[in-house]
Amino acid sequence: MDPVTLTLGALGIGGAAVGGARNAELTARWRTWLIAAPLVLGPLLVGGRAGGAVLAAGLAAVAAVEFARLACLPRTDTVALVLRVVAVPGVALLRPDLLGLLLPVLAVGAALPALLTGDTEAGGRRAAYGAFGTVWIGGGLAGLAVLDPAVAVAVCLAVAVADVGAWCGGKLLGRRGPGARPLSPLSPAKTWGGVAGAALGAGGVLLALGMPSAGLLLAVVVGGVLGDLLESMLKREAGRKDAATWLPGFGGLLDRIDSLLVALPLAVLVTGLA
Repeated sequence: MDPVTLTLGALGIGGAAVGGARNAELTARWRTWLIAAPLVLGPLLVGGRAGGAVLAAGLAAVAAVEFARLACLPRTDTVALVLRVVAVPGVALLRPDLLGLLLPVLAVGAALPALLTGDTEAGGRRAAYGAFGTVWIGGGLAGLAVLDPAVAVAVCLAVAVADVGAWCGGKLLGRRGPGARPLSPLSPAKTWGGVAGAALGAGGVLLALGMPSAGLLLAVVVGGVLGDLLESMLKREAGRKDAATWLPGFGGLLDRIDSLLVALPLAVLVTGLA
């Protein structure tokens, strides 16, 4: 099955389910997906790796601003972070062989704003958050420019459906028994039942797209879990429920792509080892 047909089918089924549920939050999420699907898949399907690099740069810029707000970074650090994460996908497209050297250099360079201002009170914290944001956001989304476009599309769709599967699995399997055990105190609502649902959803997508890869399935499921918990940790530290408020049904862009930021580099790893 081609990704466009799969996406239209998933949106159609989702729309029918949401209409029957009459849940305002689910309706808002479905409407967001309706708009986001062509915006995300279009560049990859039409532009290939170059389209993926452009998409990654756009997503990275917005996500970096939201991350900087969570981390309470000053404006200079925020601007520097945006410039770093936007540059990474371009390098990943043009010189992927340099990516392994570029990321550590940029991560260390995150300390420059604090060094130049002589910040002895919060300089270490600013540098640490800047370095982490560079690798997490820039390095994560660079996978859109490195992976074969068909694989990148498959990972994006699998992550999206895995998110829905995790919600369904949590409702059906996460109420009692082993499936009700929480993955982490960071987010008690995320259970092993949700992980099972995510694995079924992601596996179904990969199978439908003709990519029944155990490695990709592992990348999507593990990346989804770790990415979600990672952002939950950052939001709890910041005392925030969402990274932002502008994306209906989700909060902010970072709330929507947190799983991708880990799943994509894991996908690059497993496809490179294959």
